[in-house]
Amino acid sequence: MGRAKSKRAGERRSGPSAVVEQVDGGVAELVPDRERARGWTLLIDGAPQSHVDLDDPAYLGFEYQRRLGHVIDLVAPPGRPVQAVHLGGGALTLARYVAATRPRSTQQVVERDAALVGLVRRELPLDPNARIRVRSADAREGLAKVPGGWADLVIADVFSGARTPAHLTSGEFLTDIRRVVRAGGLYAANLADGPPLAHLRGQIATAAGVFAELALVADPTVLRGKRFGNAVLVASDQPLPVPELTRRAASDPHPARVEHGRHLLAFTGGATPVTDATAVPSPAPPPSAFR
Repeated sequence: MGRAKSKRAGERRSGPSAVVEQVDGGVAELVPDRERARGWTLLIDGAPQSHVDLDDPAYLGFEYQRRLGHVIDLVAPPGRPVQAVHLGGGALTLARYVAATRPRSTQQVVERDAALVGLVRRELPLDPNARIRVRSADAREGLAKVPGGWADLVIADVFSGARTPAHLTSGEFLTDIRRVVRAGGLYAANLADGPPLAHLRGQIATAAGVFAELALVADPTVLRGKRFGNAVLVASDQPLPVPELTRRAASDPHPARVEHGRHLLAFTGGATPVTDATAVPSPAPPPSAFR
C-alpha cells in the first residue's frame, strides 16, 4: 500500500489538530483529546486502537489497556525494572507506561507496520531516556529473535484490520512465547470476541495446553456473550496474583471480573486448542462496537 503525505484536519480550530496519514494497515488518525492537553487517540480505519497522554504516560484511557496495566504492575515488586516484549506497538502506550512506572526497564516492541511506527515516533515522540527498542517485523518473526528466558513480561496486542492474524492464535505461537518468558514471568494478551465467544474459548483452551496457570479479565457482559468486547488473558508457569488482580479490576471505572482455575477451564466448553493448521483470524467487530 502506498504511503501518502500526512495532513492535519481542522486547522482553524484552536489547539492541536488531528493528523491523518496512510499507513501499511489502513488510514491512521491521531485525534487530540480535548480534555487532556497532550492526549491523543490513535484510530486505524476509524477503529480506536490506543490512547496516549504525553504529559502523563502512566495514564491509561482505554479499558483493556488499564487491565494490561494491572498485569504490568503485578509482574514484579513496585518500581523494579523489568524486561518486556510488546507484540504489536500501536501508539506505544504500554511501553510508555512501563518506562514511566518502572524506570530503567528494557523493552522490545515488535510492530509490523513500519509506516505507523514512523508516524507515532514523529507525532508522539518517545522519551529519549526510555530504553525502548522498536523493530518493524511480523510479531512471530520478531519473537523468534528474542533469547529464551529473556522476558519478565510478554504482551500480545496485535490486530490487522481489527482482527488478530491467524498465525498469532496457535499453540505453536504460544509455545514460542513460553520459551521467551522467564520462570515466574507473565504473558498477557488482548483478545477481542463477541457471541458465541468461540474465539475466546479456543484461545483459553490453547493457552491451557502451554501454561500451567491462567486467568481472564473481562467485562461481565462480554463473558456472558451479550456484546463484543475485549478480554485480557494472563498466563504463567507459576501461581498468578489472582486476589490482587481481582481487586484492581473491580476498582476500575468500568469494573471487570476475573475468572481462573476450574471456572475458567469450564468456560471453554470443551473448545479444542488451536494449531497452525486450524488457526483462523479473530472475528471482526460489528460496526456497533465503535459507536
